[in-house]
Amino acid sequence: MKALTNAVILGCGYVGRSLAPRWRQTMTVTATTTTAARLAELQTLADRAVVVKGNDDAAVRSLLHSQQVVLLSVGAPNSTAYEETYLNTAKTLVAALKESPSVQQVIYTGSYAVYGDRGGEWVDETTPVMPLNRKAEVLAETEQVLLSAVHNSLKVCVLRLGGIYGTGRELVKIFGRAAGSVRPGTGEEASNWIHIDDIVGAIAFAQQQNLNGIYNLVGTVPITTQELLDRIFTAYSLPLATWDANQPSARSYNARVSNQKLRDAGYEFIYPEIQETL
Repeated sequence: MKALTNAVILGCGYVGRSLAPRWRQTMTVTATTTTAARLAELQTLADRAVVVKGNDDAAVRSLLHSQQVVLLSVGAPNSTAYEETYLNTAKTLVAALKESPSVQQVIYTGSYAVYGDRGGEWVDETTPVMPLNRKAEVLAETEQVLLSAVHNSLKVCVLRLGGIYGTGRELVKIFGRAAGSVRPGTGEEASNWIHIDDIVGAIAFAQQQNLNGIYNLVGTVPITTQELLDRIFTAYSLPLATWDANQPSARSYNARVSNQKLRDAGYEFIYPEIQETL
């Protein structure tokens, strides 16, 4: 029998669809989408599915009624929609939280892109953010808006995710077209990834432990982009990519991200190292 806990997945995309069945085992889950065409699918995964726009104050307030946990896991459809998708949704949510005393925790899936280019050096949650473009600035601002909502009876857990891979988002699907190509740069930038099973596991852990604050959610062992591509292409018998150091790298962030804080909290990673065939 389910506990008397209600949870909202605000933005039920790849992460939310993977999490909903897990949460549904112990909680009553409401999933949201901005597209009516996706309602039928979400109704098979959650107890309730509704269409909600992130900037709709009244709809978000209604959504939070009698809820205890909110996962904010939105994704921008393109680079020009970051502010509307992330920052404006966070502002709408925080305003609604002031009238929603039942909510005890907000969990947000952000990105390690807020660290910027650190020349491959290690970073952790105490490292100041250094966003290098407007998209990363929006992500950093979104974190601060959400964290501003923290008070004695409301926790906010920010998870800074690495690149996401897993079922349906296999690394070979993401990078396969680069096989045999010439890539700009040296490929020596750090590459931080996180498997969808660990995202689901860590979100469930964060909820169970009522975590508060910022946690990096990446694999334990970062590797270089060149090593990652070499491993993927070798595993699938594809031609290796080559690198042209005379061309500037297209990557705007380069840091080895530590997940030690999350491990210290007690989370055990399922895939601490990148699984190139998953």
